Amino acid sequence: MADTVSSADAPAMLGVKGYPAALEWTARRAEAFVIPLAALVVGMVLFSLFILAVGKSPIQLYETMWRGGFGSWFSVQNSLSRAAPLLLAALCVALPARLGLVVIGGEGAIVLGGVAAAAAGTALSGAPSFIVILVMGVAGMAAGGIWIGAVGALRHYRAVNETISSLLMAYIAIALMNQMVEGPLRDPASLNKPSTQPLADIYRIDNMPGMEVHWGLAVGVVACVLSWVLIEKTRWGFAARIAGGNVRAAQVQGLNVGSLIVGFTGLAGAFAGLAGMLEVAAVQGSANASLAAGYGYTGILVAFLARHNPLAIIPVAFLLGGIDASGGLIQRRMDLPDATVLVLQGMLFVVILFSETFYGRFKAFNPDLWKRGS
Repeated sequence: MADTVSSADAPAMLGVKGYPAALEWTARRAEAFVIPLAALVVGMVLFSLFILAVGKSPIQLYETMWRGGFGSWFSVQNSLSRAAPLLLAALCVALPARLGLVVIGGEGAIVLGGVAAAAAGTALSGAPSFIVILVMGVAGMAAGGIWIGAVGALRHYRAVNETISSLLMAYIAIALMNQMVEGPLRDPASLNKPSTQPLADIYRIDNMPGMEVHWGLAVGVVACVLSWVLIEKTRWGFAARIAGGNVRAAQVQGLNVGSLIVGFTGLAGAFAGLAGMLEVAAVQGSANASLAAGYGYTGILVAFLARHNPLAIIPVAFLLGGIDASGGLIQRRMDLPDATVLVLQGMLFVVILFSETFYGRFKAFNPDLWKRGS
């Protein structure tokens, strides 16, 4: 007997104006991929014009960038190592964004997390390695969580703009880090570059098997996956999305918006603080001025390019990590400053912000507009 479709099944198969539901589903979700990709291309084109203006070849630059970031297994590992802190730094932006907050002070949480972790590692010298590394992680997350959580508290209880306060607090955090590293926590043996006492080898985080990439990358990926589950599959994430869409509606529904704001900003800061701990335990070996490497600011670009989707942060962080890793090769091969990649990142960020104005304007991505015909 031939298969038949009942009238009850029709709504599941046909959407607006008789179009297949699968087509509508694809169209709605394609916008979040196509517009950022187009913004990425436009930003690279504008950057090419800048490179031409300084008398260099854009083709050679992008070829060098590919070789430096993705052209060999060594380059890929270098890019993955740089992507590890970007994953956690981007979450510091993406999680509050679900509540409609623009927090850009992750750099402060990273440096304070690194200092707190280094201090904990020094204080527990002689204890079992597992205990020390665990306490370092907790200390780093606590420092970052308290710092960014304070931004959320200021926003909710005192109506202080979170963008301004988080940025200003990042500068305060860097100043505190310098004060601690050059003062009470300074290793007397660190003459030219003040730093804390170096961690013993047993307290350092090793590389993953078969790779020259530390375990911080795995931690960052797991954090992104868990953050996606939190946002998309739990009642706290659902409540955060409601509050982010309309605070008044959330309050009418009885949601504790203050707890959501402080909780999500605290968790975001904890991830950034964990990134600082990983930099100390896996890369630097001590806390010093190198903690302020700009990962917190690059994480802003990663989060916006990923549309604050924790799963999309993973490939975007790898892309930006590769671009960052290619800076040294660009400097040597093309006689350009190492900061050239920062110019590219700045242009990309401006174009991505501008591209936000195009969401919902293209009929191809909005099945609701298909009803109106041409």
